[in-house]
Amino acid sequence: MTVTQRVTVERLDAAGCADVGECPVWRGDEAALYWVDIPARKLVRLKVDSQTRTEWTFPEQIACFAFDAEGGVIAGLETGVFAATLPAAGGAASARRLAAPAFPAPGMRFNDGRCDRQGRFWAGTMVMDMSLAQPAGALFRFDAMRGLSAPVVDGLVTQNGLAWSPDGTTMYLSDSHPTRRLIWAFDFDTADGTPHRRRVFADLHHYAGRPDGAAVDADGCYWTCANDAGLLLRFTPDGRVDRQIGLPARKPSMCAFGGSRLDTLFVTSIRPSGQPADDDGAVFVVHPGVQGLPEPRFAGRL
Repeated sequence: MTVTQRVTVERLDAAGCADVGECPVWRGDEAALYWVDIPARKLVRLKVDSQTRTEWTFPEQIACFAFDAEGGVIAGLETGVFAATLPAAGGAASARRLAAPAFPAPGMRFNDGRCDRQGRFWAGTMVMDMSLAQPAGALFRFDAMRGLSAPVVDGLVTQNGLAWSPDGTTMYLSDSHPTRRLIWAFDFDTADGTPHRRRVFADLHHYAGRPDGAAVDADGCYWTCANDAGLLLRFTPDGRVDRQIGLPARKPSMCAFGGSRLDTLFVTSIRPSGQPADDDGAVFVVHPGVQGLPEPRFAGRL
């Protein structure tokens, strides 16, 4: 049974608006939320208590990132996986390419990504022109010892929704393209970082919206942003929707748990072309009544 949660959804005004807000990451040691604006080539930080906002500009579009133990950044940009250093005062980030895949089609970039529970960085690729509906995207793994893998999952149109169960033994992945709208689950070998036994976890043709970025809570439930429907959907580990939360923006893009007790969901959104509403592109704060998990850090030196 799906329960529509009546919770307060607040707009984080100091965050401003993004054209394509994505990849929110909470840093507890800074009490700060980070996220990206992909076409603006920006990584943004908001220190929530002081409402202090800082921006860094990258040489290419940045779509996903994670931190290492020293505060260094590993990121998926247009042409590859990069290591980046963020000047304290903001401004231009220095970026050094660590690896680049052989893109099978023109006009591609990295999209959704994060670290698994063991600290390996994962990111997927897509053709930027979604109207082409090209299944040229793939999911890659990067670790400090072995570098960039060959495609681990291929045939993706718009890779998204990457997340792991609390014990790390289940990997989730989605394809948010209108022709796909699927979320898959995989058994995940935590020792060597290999997913296998792929199966459909949820088919969003049966629900409103498309599956975009996601987060897993401490109960092992999978929260996905239902893009185009203005909803957050929570799936139980057996693939049932048990909660949904309405949002002011039509195109929520990714959610992340944060706050001092990891009981706040921060939600980024996309500002569509044409006639966007006032809240499109904003960052939202939701208190869903459950706790999340700390975002894993990259296990290696950058």
